[in-house]
Amino acid sequence: MRPEPKEFAAVPELRDIHFDFDRYDIRPDAANVLNANAEWLRAHPSAAILIEGHCDDRGTNEYNLALGHHRAESAMNYLVAQGVPASRITVISYGEERPLCTDDTEACWAKNRRAHTLVRRR
Repeated sequence: MRPEPKEFAAVPELRDIHFDFDRYDIRPDAANVLNANAEWLRAHPSAAILIEGHCDDRGTNEYNLALGHHRAESAMNYLVAQGVPASRITVISYGEERPLCTDDTEACWAKNRRAHTLVRRR
């Protein structure tokens, strides 16, 4: 059964990763962040996480939902490769629905192209 997003909360130790426009591959800077996230997750073996995939507002809703899903899955696959069990991870895509920034600038769009990791509340 899929957990509800409201069951999860952010923790400061798990940082967001960002993606290039129209891409879902893990950049070197994102790999460094995911390595630190994986280390935290290995130190907290009972923590279940939700990875949210997000996009900027360019493209159709359908396209961005799919792209956000690919971004969340890329982050999940990286963490699994670092030894985090896939059974602890749920992914969801919000596409362009939950922007951090709403300006029509590249700097703003870059903030919205992200994977955001939350931990299940106890």
